[in-house]
Parts: sequence; C-alpha cells; structure tokens
Amino acid sequence: MMEIANVSSPEVFVLLGFSARPSLEAVLFIVVLGFYVVSILGNGIIILVSRTDVHLHMPMYFFLANLSFLDISFTTSIVPQLLANLWGPQKTISYGGCVVQFYISHWLGATECVLLATMSYDRYAAICRPLHYIVIMHPQLCLGLALASWLGGLTTSMVGSTLTMLLPLCGNNRIDHFFCEMPLIMQLACVDISLNEMEMYLASFVFVVLPLGLILVSYGHIAQAVLKIRSAEGRRKALNTCSSHVAVVSLFYGSIILMYLQPAKSTSHEQGKFIALFYTVVTPALNPFIYTLRNTEVKSALQHTVLENCCGSAGKRAQI
Repeated sequence: MMEIANVSSPEVFVLLGFSARPSLEAVLFIVVLGFYVVSILGNGIIILVSRTDVHLHMPMYFFLANLSFLDISFTTSIVPQLLANLWGPQKTISYGGCVVQFYISHWLGATECVLLATMSYDRYAAICRPLHYIVIMHPQLCLGLALASWLGGLTTSMVGSTLTMLLPLCGNNRIDHFFCEMPLIMQLACVDISLNEMEMYLASFVFVVLPLGLILVSYGHIAQAVLKIRSAEGRRKALNTCSSHVAVVSLFYGSIILMYLQPAKSTSHEQGKFIALFYTVVTPALNPFIYTLRNTEVKSALQHTVLENCCGSAGKRAQI
C-alpha cells in the first residue's frame, strides 16, 4: 500500500511554464516582478485609504478593499513560485506547495466572480435606487455579501480541489503550465475523471456563469436608468460611477473567455499561458489604476493621506 501511495502522489511536480522559450525567461522575470511590486503597492494603498479616510467609508469602497485584498492574495499564491522557476534551472514545486496553490487559486478565483457580481448590485442600487441606497446597502448587508463571496469561493474550492487531490496520478508529475491549476492536475490522473469534470462544470456554472448573468442584468437596469436621465451631466456622472467596475469586469471575464475558447492545439496552449499570465499578474496590477484614474474621491483621499503624512513628519521634525 505504501508503494502505491508513493506512485500515486509524486513528491514534486515539474512546472514546464515557459521553459520551451528559455530566451524569454529573463525578460518575463523582470516584467512579472515589476507588475507584482506594482500590484502589492497599488492594492495596498487602496486598502489603506479605504480604511483610514472617512469619506471612503461607503459600500463601494468596502467592496473595493475586499477586491484589492483578494488581488494581493491571488498574485502572492502564484507569482513567488513563478519568479523562482523563471530565475533558476529548477522548474519544480513540492506536492504540498502545488496542492496549496490550486486550493487558494481556485478559492480566490471563485470569490472574485461573486464579489464582482456583488459590486455590480451595489452600482445598480446607487444609480437605479439612489434615494434608498443607504437603506438598501446597509453595513450588515455589505458584510453579509462579502462573507458570502469569500465563503462561497472557499466551499467550491474545498469540494473541487479535494476531489482532485484524491485522484491517483500514477507517477505523472509534469504540468505544462506555470502554476498548479485544477484542470491540469485532473489531466494527469490515470483513472476516470467524469465525476471531477461534472463537479467542475457545475461549479463553473454557479460561480462563473451565474455571477456574469447577474452582472449583465444589473447593467441592463443601469443602462435603462441612464437613458431616462435628461441632462448630459447627469448621464456622465452616472456612467463615471460604474465605468471602473465595467473595465475590471471586462478584463477579468475577457481573459477567462479567451482562455477557455482556445482550440486544443499546442500553439493555442502556449497562447493560453500568456493569457493566464495576463489575468494572474497584469490584471491585479491594473485594477488600482482603473479605480483611481477617474475617481475623484479616491484621488482626494490619496492626496489627503500623503499631505497628512508629510505635514505630520515635518511637524515632528520642527518640534525636535
């Protein structure tokens, strides 16, 4: 029995990643590291100003802080291992590290889908029910929706990832990707995976398709409400209120759609790696910029925080 267990669960997995293009690895290392640093700093600043500035103690920024924390967690679950593999000749990850990676990435990916749908409902309430917005989006509801997003993602990850982890791999340990993704682990199994595929399709419908449907319904109502606004200034303000969220949703779901519409060819699989690199590394770094470039409230909060810190430091020096 011990020998079977050892054969079924390899001690390490080989992440082939971009090893077929060794000349690109040094460039990718610099690019990925740069985006990772920007992602950590940008999302960290969003969380900081959302918590410290009283003007941002609103449902929109509460959910935005959740999204920023999710982006930091998601990139940190993947990027350090990716950087290690790009830097050195070793392209391996331990069995335990691989399991942790696909549990966390599955959890946070599902959570983001639900969280984006929750944010679209918040925008619906703000534009379509402005007089009742504070009553509808009360703190208890916001906290409940955020918890439901995180716990829902955790539940589907625990079920799907555990079913995947129980599959015997019979010594197969080469993953043609740069991180441990659940469908790729399933492909290594040497038994029938029909049950796992059924669970994955069901989870994808509940946590990807349904949230997207809710987002589209919310923005359908928002579009109708905006068209009823007579003044051009009113329409502009209403559109600015949700433009950042639309951009983030488009980047996130656009990457997913491109990823899973790829035909089953080796060249398409290589393209799929770069698409995955975009949504795991680039998108989390872009989100803070999308939410701050056209958002006067966040800009004001950032300026206030910077000025407060600078003036506070200058005041302390003067006292000394």
